[in-house]
Amino acid sequence: MVKIFVGGLSSETSEMDLVMFISLHGQVVTIKIVRDKVTRKSKGYAFLEMANQEEADKAVAALNGATFKGNELTVRVAAETPPKAPVYKKVGPPSAAPGLRPRRPRK
Repeated sequence: MVKIFVGGLSSETSEMDLVMFISLHGQVVTIKIVRDKVTRKSKGYAFLEMANQEEADKAVAALNGATFKGNELTVRVAAETPPKAPVYKKVGPPSAAPGLRPRRPRK
């Protein structure tokens, strides 16, 4: 699967509207319109996954610069980012941390 970025969406764009528009150029497997956490309004961009590279290239060529709901779209293949390495925290009592003095027991 190939991930595609779509920018320039209007705030009223729904997932179904976008899928119907893009699926004319290839099979859309997943879609995620990025929304504000509080208001749930669209931030104006989305990520989709298309079935294969050929369909993704076809969609990018056809839709980059196209007008959808009055806005000009920016469509490109999204850059693959390597997964982040997990962050491990040292677990133990606070007195075991280097540079800290051990606590005295309370009386």
